[in-house]
Amino acid sequence: MGKEAKTNAMRILDKHGVPYDILTYECDAFVDGLHTAALTGAPVEQSFKTLVMQGKSRQYYVFVIPIADEVDLKAAARAVGEKSVEMLHVRDINAVTGYVRGGCSPLGMKKQFPTVLHESAATFDRIYISGGRIGLSITVDPNALLAIVHGQYADVIRH
Repeated sequence: MGKEAKTNAMRILDKHGVPYDILTYECDAFVDGLHTAALTGAPVEQSFKTLVMQGKSRQYYVFVIPIADEVDLKAAARAVGEKSVEMLHVRDINAVTGYVRGGCSPLGMKKQFPTVLHESAATFDRIYISGGRIGLSITVDPNALLAIVHGQYADVIRH
């Protein structure tokens, strides 16, 4: 893969010496994570989506959760010490993160926001996350990902 094809997420992994694999898939517009996993053959339980939320304090937070699950807003707020959090509106994703819906990676946003990775990621050697654009997924060691983003593990999904 040539240098011109690298995303910010890949550049950050390279800078930190973290190995990753690239999976590309044909896609013209946003599709959900389950569809992406089916296109790439990635195991659903190891595939994670990136959600950006805003707390009552107006601070932004990043939550990386399994693609088949929904975030528990109360648990997410507790994990980051907020009274409440709400999803960032789709129209604001690019302005806040520099990414588009469906191509949002926890790595390489305009600013590094506090990041929470669902605790189930810790049970895998590699997880699948967005590579920073639609049609691109990357696999990465979840512990290495957390170290780079200075994140934490927490249970933030609905049960």
